[in-house]
Amino acid sequence: MQLQKYNRPILFYGTSVLVPWLCWFIWAWLSHSQWQGNPAVFFCGSVLGLTGLCAPFIIAMILILPDKEMKQEFVSATFRLKGIRPVFWALTIFLFPSSILAAQAISLLFGYSLSQFRIVEHLSFTAGIFPAWFLLILAPILEEFGWHTYGIHCLRNRFNLLVTSLIFAIVWGIWHIPLSFVKSYYQNVLAETGVIYSINFLVSLIPYVIIGNWLYYRTSRNMLLVVLFHLLAGYSNEIFQTHPDSKIIQTVLLLIFSTILVWKEKAFFFDKSHEKIFNLNYKKK
Repeated sequence: MQLQKYNRPILFYGTSVLVPWLCWFIWAWLSHSQWQGNPAVFFCGSVLGLTGLCAPFIIAMILILPDKEMKQEFVSATFRLKGIRPVFWALTIFLFPSSILAAQAISLLFGYSLSQFRIVEHLSFTAGIFPAWFLLILAPILEEFGWHTYGIHCLRNRFNLLVTSLIFAIVWGIWHIPLSFVKSYYQNVLAETGVIYSINFLVSLIPYVIIGNWLYYRTSRNMLLVVLFHLLAGYSNEIFQTHPDSKIIQTVLLLIFSTILVWKEKAFFFDKSHEKIFNLNYKKK
């Protein structure tokens, strides 16, 4: 793989942020306007929301598909399953469900209710004409096939993995900001609940990205795994009647885990060269 070919970060990130911002701020304005009850306006707002979500994926494909080698890498990463150690599957599947359950259990020590462990009847947000559960499935696919097929590589071309992860977490947080103004959307529900919970969402992206990128590169850039990781992160935080404060506890737990991970895998995170991170046969010594 020639990482040097992923060399247009300003173009990718500029358009991947500006296009969704334009779509989502218009959607936010429509969601609070006097015309929101109009079916045509409601439909247009939903389409704008989906367009913003699709933008990074579409831009990544425009940059990748014309190049034969980049296209082959994309196809290979999408369907590559061989050689993934069970520990990586276990972390992908169980990290977020176990961390939210652990956070809820810890919250009991501070007087929070056992009712947090009940399964919800309805998800906490709406997404226009699209069911919330559908967005929780679609978003991980579109986002990961945009960000992880081009976005992460073009940063890793210039920085070590830790700096890449921190930069991306900041940009990804900025990318989500307009959704805080879309009436009844997930980020808007957080903002209405309390500013601290919006801040917690942004902070939680840091350990999420660090752990997710580590899994991505340690499994030879397996796309199925990072999509599953994203999907389970979303559903784990929606399936229970979790108190918002428990999600803050979860963020602390994940920050601790990601810090230990970086310390244990120092060479993997701090080495700016690409040999270890792109060698399919790389094994931790």
